[in-house]
Amino acid sequence: MITDPKRRDVALVVDDSPETLRLLTDALDGAGMTVMVALDGASAMRIVDQVTPDIVLMDAIMPGMDGFETCRRIKRDAGLNNVPIIFMTGLAETEHIVRGLEAGGVDYVAKPIVVDEMLARIRVHLANARMTQSARAALDASGRHLLAVNNAGKLLWATPQARKLLSDSLTGAGDDFALPEPMPHWLDQVQKGNSVKTATMASLPGNEQLRLQYMGKLGPNEFLLRLAKDVTGEVPAEFSSQFGLTTRESEVLSWLSKGKTNRDIAQILGLSPRTVDKHLEQIYAKLGVENRTAAAAIAVNVTHRNS
Repeated sequence: MITDPKRRDVALVVDDSPETLRLLTDALDGAGMTVMVALDGASAMRIVDQVTPDIVLMDAIMPGMDGFETCRRIKRDAGLNNVPIIFMTGLAETEHIVRGLEAGGVDYVAKPIVVDEMLARIRVHLANARMTQSARAALDASGRHLLAVNNAGKLLWATPQARKLLSDSLTGAGDDFALPEPMPHWLDQVQKGNSVKTATMASLPGNEQLRLQYMGKLGPNEFLLRLAKDVTGEVPAEFSSQFGLTTRESEVLSWLSKGKTNRDIAQILGLSPRTVDKHLEQIYAKLGVENRTAAAAIAVNVTHRNS
């Protein structure tokens, strides 16, 4: 189960049954994992405040705070949102299975626990969690303005660039940030195929707008969005009609004429600098010029004629 011999996976077992705790502690320790135990939900919350486990095995029915509520509270923490939680329950009714999944669990096993089955499920969910973490690390390194929200619009995670754009543009855009109305409704309609995949989230100073683009569904309650600044109504129609520029090329040229650098344009439009370079190559070819100064001069002349 352990891919790195220098690091043991950490499992948190939450159950009020001493027999279950002994069974799972022996099995997980034998599989090469470090095991932490909690007898109730409150104790589990105190543990995860100090240590981030790789996986949680959660008893569904416990005195005090039950497993469903404990799971919900764990998932509210952005740093713990990706930790897989497997429910353990003697209740095989569909209602309880659904409650566990809706609370944020990834799986459930019925009691009495079959150790080999439990270990197999743990291996699968640890592998899936690592793949997700690797993908997000790659997104962070790529410089993309990406974020994920749940169906209520609450922020689950964001790349550093998206976090910066949110914090620079909107007040209160911290870990507890949620999309303002009517964005959650728009997200719901996009999933149902009843709305376009791009929407304006907020108007900003300088006639700029913050724009969201729906990129797809990552999980049962996790949706990937792309964030960008946009300006509406400021790109002359001549950029398209006279020069044959695409909408994106027109946007790049418009920002170029305002003195923005390639890096600035990339950040404003939510593109990579390399993509901006490629758009500029096409713009130069269509305008019949060789550099950004000449392209900017043409754009400025067209803008002045329209003002």
